[in-house]
Amino acid sequence: MKPTGPRGVGTQADFAPYFYDNGPYSNNGNLALFSLSEDMPVGTQIYCLNGTDPEGHEVRYGLSFDPGSKEYFRVDPRSGNITLVEKLDREKQDSIDVIISITDGRSKSPQSSMFAIDRHSGVLRIKFGEMLDYEKTKTHFVTIIAKDGGGNFNGKEQFLSSFATLTINVIDAQDTPPSFIGTPYFGYVYEISTPGSEIFTVSAEDGDVGNPNPIRYSLDEDAVFGINTTTGCITLLIPPNYLKREVFNVKVRASEVSPEGRLMDYGVTTVVIRVMDLNNNPPTFYGENGPQNMFELTMYEHPPEGEILRGLKVTVNDSDQGANAKFNLKLIGPGRMLRVVPQTVLNEAQVTILVEDSAAMDYEKHHFLTYKLLAVEIDTSERFSATADIVIHLLDTNDNAPKFSSDYYIARIPENSPGGSNVVSVTAVDPDSGPWGEVKYSIYGSGADLFLIQPASGIIYTQPWASLDAEVKSKYNFYVKAEDAEGKYNLAEVFVTVLDLNDHPPAFNNNFLQKTMVIGAPVKIEAVDDDAEIPNNVIEYAIMKAEPDNNIFDIDTDTGEIKLKSYIKSMAIIQNITKKRDCSWSLVVQARDRGQPSFSTTAVVKIDITEAGGPLGSFLINRNNPMQIIGMLVGLISLMVIVTIIISTATFMRNKRSNRILPNRRVRRRPRSQNLWSFRNPFRKSETQREKFRIKEDEMEPEVIVENVNYNNNISNVVRHWCPPPPPCAPSLPPPPPSYFHGERHWTVPTVSAAVAPKPRKKPLLERQDTMNKALVSELKMRLERRRMMVP
Repeated sequence: MKPTGPRGVGTQADFAPYFYDNGPYSNNGNLALFSLSEDMPVGTQIYCLNGTDPEGHEVRYGLSFDPGSKEYFRVDPRSGNITLVEKLDREKQDSIDVIISITDGRSKSPQSSMFAIDRHSGVLRIKFGEMLDYEKTKTHFVTIIAKDGGGNFNGKEQFLSSFATLTINVIDAQDTPPSFIGTPYFGYVYEISTPGSEIFTVSAEDGDVGNPNPIRYSLDEDAVFGINTTTGCITLLIPPNYLKREVFNVKVRASEVSPEGRLMDYGVTTVVIRVMDLNNNPPTFYGENGPQNMFELTMYEHPPEGEILRGLKVTVNDSDQGANAKFNLKLIGPGRMLRVVPQTVLNEAQVTILVEDSAAMDYEKHHFLTYKLLAVEIDTSERFSATADIVIHLLDTNDNAPKFSSDYYIARIPENSPGGSNVVSVTAVDPDSGPWGEVKYSIYGSGADLFLIQPASGIIYTQPWASLDAEVKSKYNFYVKAEDAEGKYNLAEVFVTVLDLNDHPPAFNNNFLQKTMVIGAPVKIEAVDDDAEIPNNVIEYAIMKAEPDNNIFDIDTDTGEIKLKSYIKSMAIIQNITKKRDCSWSLVVQARDRGQPSFSTTAVVKIDITEAGGPLGSFLINRNNPMQIIGMLVGLISLMVIVTIIISTATFMRNKRSNRILPNRRVRRRPRSQNLWSFRNPFRKSETQREKFRIKEDEMEPEVIVENVNYNNNISNVVRHWCPPPPPCAPSLPPPPPSYFHGERHWTVPTVSAAVAPKPRKKPLLERQDTMNKALVSELKMRLERRRMMVP
C-alpha cells in the first residue's frame, strides 16, 4: 500500500517507494506468495522484485531473514533478481519467511535489517544491538507482509497475502556536540593592524539539528586575541609589534546553551593566525663597514676546486619577516667558474663563493673576472632585488708549457748545400708572462748530429762542417725541444729530406766492352748512375754509331739488352749483308740519365756474333727461358736427392749387418785454389753431365772470424775480419791457333768478355751464372775457331 504522508520534516513531499502487486504465482512483483520445487538447482534465478518510487528516483532492493534462520536467497540490489544460494529440503523446512525491502536511490543502504517483527502478533521491534541515529538516517521504510495459512479455492490450494510499507521517522535527541563549519580556519595579522582589528570569524552549530540549542564561543587563551561570544568574531588585543611569534594557534570553544542558560556539550577547533609582514624592505648587501655594492679580491689563477674565496666578506639581509624576507642568491658572470652558497636565504646570511671550474680561471684568458651577485625575493609580488659587483684580479703562475705551432715540421734541403745553410724555422709559444713565457730551443736525437738550432729564434741550420749527400743518406729526423725558465717543455719532430741533385753521370764498368752474341740470344750492357732518386738515376740506352755502317742491332732503352734485328736468323744472312766472313761489330752505346740537366756517357762495345750448335748452344739459347732452366735444375736436384737416399740406405744396412758404428767425421772446408779459372776438357766424357759445367770460384772464400763479447746490455758486438782479395790473375789461355790463311783477318778470340775495373763507390756483383756462361761462350768460340781454320 502507498504511504500516507511525507517521509521527513520539510515543505517538500517525499513518498516511500513501493512494490507492484502482480498476484500469486507471478515470477515478479512483491514476492507475496511463491512456490519452489525442492530439486531447484543452486544458482537458479527464481524471482524478480519489481517496484518504483513516486518521485522517480532509482530504487534499491533488499532481503532479510529471521534471526538464526538460514539464508536461502540473495537479491541483486539494482535489478531485484533473486537467486537460490542454498539447497532446498522440504522434509526439513516446508516454508521460508523472507522480508523484502525497497528504498529509493538516495538512501545509502537498506535499513530494514534494524527491525524484526513477531510472526504471530505483528509487533515490530528494533533488533538487539541496533540503535537509531537521527544524524545518520532520519527515516526508515519497512515493508510488512501478511499472509494466511492457505486453503482450497476453486479446486486447488491457495495462499493469500497482502503487504504494506511502514514509514518510521526518527526524532532527534540532544546527544551530539556542536561542530564548526568551514574548518580549517586561518587568520592574518598585518604589521599595520591596530588593537581591535577583526582577524577572523568562526561559525558552529549544534549537532542535534532536529532540535538545536544556541551556541556560545570562547577562547582558551585571551591575552593576545579576543572573541565575540555570540558571533564568533576574533579580534586583536595588542599592537602587532608586541607579537613575539609569527604564527599563533588559537583554541576556540563552541558550547551548547540549555534553555536554562547552562553550558552543555561543546566542540573545539584551532584557528591558525599568522602575523603577516608587509614587503617594504628590499634585500641589502653589507661589507665589513656597512652597506656595500662593490667587492674586490686578488688571487692566483687556477685555485683548487671547492676552495672558498676567503678574501670576500659579504653579508646579505632583508629586514622583512616571513615570506617577504625570503630571497634567492645568484652569481652571474663568465662561464661556471664560481658558485654561491647559500642559494636561498631567509632574512640574513653570510655569502660564500666557491671555486667550481679551476681550469677556466686562467690568467692568459682573463686578467680579471667580473661577476654580479644578485638577490631576488621569491614569494612576493614586488620581487624586490639587490645587486653587488664582485671583481677578482688574477695573478699569473707558470701553468703552461711551450707549445709548438705544429707537432712536426717537414723540411727539404738540396744536397751539397754549404755548411751553415738554413733548414727550417720552428716556433713555440708559452702564454705565461715574464720569464715563464721565454722559450729556449734545443735539438736531440740520432739524426741531429749534422744540424744546429739557434736557442732563441728556433732556426735550424746545418753544421758548418756538414756535407749533405742524398746518395749517402737522404732522410733525417730528430726532435726539437722548447723549454721555459722552470723546465716545462714540449717536443716536436723534424723530418729533413735531402733533395737529390743530378750530380752523377751514368758510368759503365768499362769504356770498352767485349761481348759474344749467339744468334737468337741478346747480350746486355749496364751502366750505373750513383744519384739517389729518380729520374736522376734512371738510365736510357741508345746506339749512337755502328761499325761497319750497317747497323743490324736493336737496343732496349730501359734494360740495355742488345739483340739482332728480327729478320736475322742465321750467320748466312749476316754474311750476305756484310759480304764478309768476319762477324764482328763495334758499337758506340750511350747511357743517358733523365735528370735536369741530363748527363750521358758512352762506351764502345765490341760484339762477336756466332751461331749456336749442339746441346751447348741450345742451352745458351734457352737461358732466357727461366722456367725451362728451373725445371732442369729441379730435376737434377731431385736425382741427386734420390741417389743420396739410396747410398745412405745401403750404408746403413751394411753397418747394421756388420754391427759396426762408424765415428762421426769432421768435415773441413779446404781452401780453394788461387787459380781464377779451371776448365775441364769438354770433350772428355765424365761420369755426370754436371761436371761439364763445373768451374772454380774466382775468389777464395773469406775467412769469417766472429768475436762475440757478452755485455750486460743484450747487444752483441760482432767484428768481422775479411781477408783481402787475391791479386788479379789472367785467365788460362786457349791452345794456339793454326797458321794464318791468306785473305782472312787475323785476330784472336778472347776467352773472357772483358776486364772489369772496380768503381770507387759502387762495385757491381758478378753473378756465378754469368761467370759460367762466359766460360761456356769462350769454349764455344774456341771450337768454332778451330773448325773455321780447318776448312780449306
